[in-house]
Amino acid sequence: MIGTNELLIILLVVLVLFGGNKLPELARSVGKARVEFKKGIEEEEEKKEEEKKEEEDDRK
Repeated sequence: MIGTNELLIILLVVLVLFGGNKLPELARSVGKARVEFKKGIEEEEEKKEEEKKEEEDDRK
């Protein structure tokens, strides 16, 4: 798990690299990417569950 000190260092590095003006835009992009990643994981889990149910139905 990332601690407070590590998080502050990461934030400082990001601030230096991207500047204060681009920080909100970067945060939005990271947030959108996170949402898309979660959607992808959920879709794959649903797909696996459906395949598992189909296999069980085929066995009957």
